[in-house]
Amino acid sequence: MPEITKSEILNTLKKIDDPNVDKKHFLLNSIKKLDLRENDLSLDISIPVPQTAINEELKNKLANAIKEDFPQLQNIKVNILAKITSHSDKRKDAILPGVKNTIAVASGKGGVGKSTVAVNLAVALAKDGANVGLIDADVYGPSIPLMLGIKERPKVYQRDGKVVMHPLENYGIKMISIGFLVDDDAPVIWRGPMASGAVKQFMSDVDWSELDYLLFDMPPGTGDIQLTLVQTIPLTGAVIVTTPQEVSLIDARKALKMFNRVNVPVAGVVENMSYFLAPDTGKKYDIFGFGGGEKLSKELHVPFLGGIPINPKIRIGGDKGIPIVFDLPDTEYSEIIMDISRNLAEQVNLINLNAVSKVEILLDNDED
Repeated sequence: MPEITKSEILNTLKKIDDPNVDKKHFLLNSIKKLDLRENDLSLDISIPVPQTAINEELKNKLANAIKEDFPQLQNIKVNILAKITSHSDKRKDAILPGVKNTIAVASGKGGVGKSTVAVNLAVALAKDGANVGLIDADVYGPSIPLMLGIKERPKVYQRDGKVVMHPLENYGIKMISIGFLVDDDAPVIWRGPMASGAVKQFMSDVDWSELDYLLFDMPPGTGDIQLTLVQTIPLTGAVIVTTPQEVSLIDARKALKMFNRVNVPVAGVVENMSYFLAPDTGKKYDIFGFGGGEKLSKELHVPFLGGIPINPKIRIGGDKGIPIVFDLPDTEYSEIIMDISRNLAEQVNLINLNAVSKVEILLDNDED
């Protein structure tokens, strides 16, 4: 039987039509194993899709595409490896060597549910099989301890002559917050440099080990902590949280432009409190306006990751320390948040792959 090359297989796979697969990122090294024995083919392929998108339907699409171009094959086995790409940067790798991606969850103003979004996104990513960490960078108003139901203090130990904290864990994610280190009713009365220094320590003095995503629940606005973060460590991307109303969009627009100015890619916009569904009639009410987040994303050419409705169960989950995606996984609201987390994972992969492509172009130009 004639030899079948990786290049031929790759050209065949690019013909498939699937919403979860971005074919422009099918590369030759995506094929990790091609084992051809007589009329049987075994193929391992690594592609940037969420773990949940890997199912028999997608495997069959790939196998059928190969069968169509190579009818001589009798048995075709396709194994898909979900790939979480890594943001490669020397400064990030020096501070957080085991962390693949760093993502800021930010808003231009308070009161839009940014922490609720950050917590549920972190838990949703972990539910899909990723290793996730969460830093509560909102030093003056830490809410992560309450929203994740933790009252312990992190353990501290010596490593290589340095004091290191061990992050606390719950719902499959690792986390650190100033709220774990001070009393519940003790205000943090610090000037900007002290607050920024605490965030730096949360990165450098915490044993994060290996993580696919490290999320930062940012304070509102565009102040010291935001600048410290982007200057200390190159972020993979940022998520902007807003509500549909114009007063929120004005500030969200400023936050988005701040990240653009410091060369941090915006992975997308999340619209919180999008609408309310009356439980008795099912009627939809646009309490804070309609379509503001999507309008903002189109205006500034960034992805719209999705909208989260108003629901008392989301608020109750935060108050009792059990995120809704963990507590009520089969509800429509949990499914919406899971979809948003998967959209975020896809955008992070695209940011990293596009960065690699730009480096390859620069290297090619240098060789020319």
